[in-house]
Amino acid sequence: MIDFALPRPPAQCRIVVAMSGGVDSSVVAALAARSGAEVIGVTLQLYDHGAAVSRAGSCCAGRDIRDARAVADRLGIAHYVFDYASRFRNSVIDRFADAYLTGRTPVPCVQCNQGVKFTDLLGFARELDADCLATGHYVRRMAGPDGAELHRAADPARDQSYFLFATTPAQLDYLRFPLGGLAKRTVRELAAELGLGVAAKPDSQDICFVPDGDYASVVRKLRPEADAPGEIVDLDGRVIGAHRGVMGFTVGQRRGLEVGGQPRPLYVVRIEPNARRVVAGPREALAVRAALLEDVNLLGDADGEAVEVKVRSQARPAPARFDGRSIRFDAPEYGVAPGQAAVFYRGDRVLGGGWIASTVAAELAAA
Repeated sequence: MIDFALPRPPAQCRIVVAMSGGVDSSVVAALAARSGAEVIGVTLQLYDHGAAVSRAGSCCAGRDIRDARAVADRLGIAHYVFDYASRFRNSVIDRFADAYLTGRTPVPCVQCNQGVKFTDLLGFARELDADCLATGHYVRRMAGPDGAELHRAADPARDQSYFLFATTPAQLDYLRFPLGGLAKRTVRELAAELGLGVAAKPDSQDICFVPDGDYASVVRKLRPEADAPGEIVDLDGRVIGAHRGVMGFTVGQRRGLEVGGQPRPLYVVRIEPNARRVVAGPREALAVRAALLEDVNLLGDADGEAVEVKVRSQARPAPARFDGRSIRFDAPEYGVAPGQAAVFYRGDRVLGGGWIASTVAAELAAA
């Protein structure tokens, strides 16, 4: 049986479960109910009640709310739905669009966890006098000598620790992640054994409010001024092409430049939003030795220490050193984009992270 690390016997405890309507959070709710604790399921409505109702690949929309309610009914637990569409748009979707307009590459899943999920929802759970808030994230919360620690999931293919670096120590103390030690296959098998109707439901996409991965169309809809055309230039400033808007690019990108007649493949090296200019160059021009961070959150001793850093969710951790405000890579790192998160690890433990504000090119750092 999954251990929810409750402070008292389960029959004397109350667990609030964040239910998105997917298989993961549904299994968490079932495991919580099976523990013997009182369980309350909460679903956040993050979209308007129209367009998102039947769209595949989303979460926290109409169909998902119905699925969450059906699971709660089957388990015999209370279930509440809260309309957070306005809050989600202001704190996540609008910030997502604005980031692209300024030449940054946002990570909206982190901002969602920081805001509506681990601030508002956690506050509601406390108001209910719950002993913990449980979610379906694939990470592990482990007891350490100085309190709760955040660790990668046992299944590397499902690990979501990168998106949870901004979790504060106080939040981590209250949160529970029952699926962190399980493989996705096992979770689906549990859902089928428990008779949950979502057992075979497809996973939601990485950015739930971006249909078919076309983030540029979302930005254009929210910020029509984003369609301002501009130049694509090489490292010497020579015009080599044109673009429809800087929001269509991110540092390290190769596809989509549509610049022909070049002797070598070109990548997006830099975005200059005020000039509506995209700077392209060979891969070696992407080499970064250091990055300045902002809004750093620490979950362990990382300041002044050697750490491993992930600068994208799918990137391999790179050896580096953190000095409190910036990271310096042991070897040049590629595709480091302002707006992304830099997350620190030591082994499987998450030590924290911060947002990449700017970068220092390898040749400049070495000079």
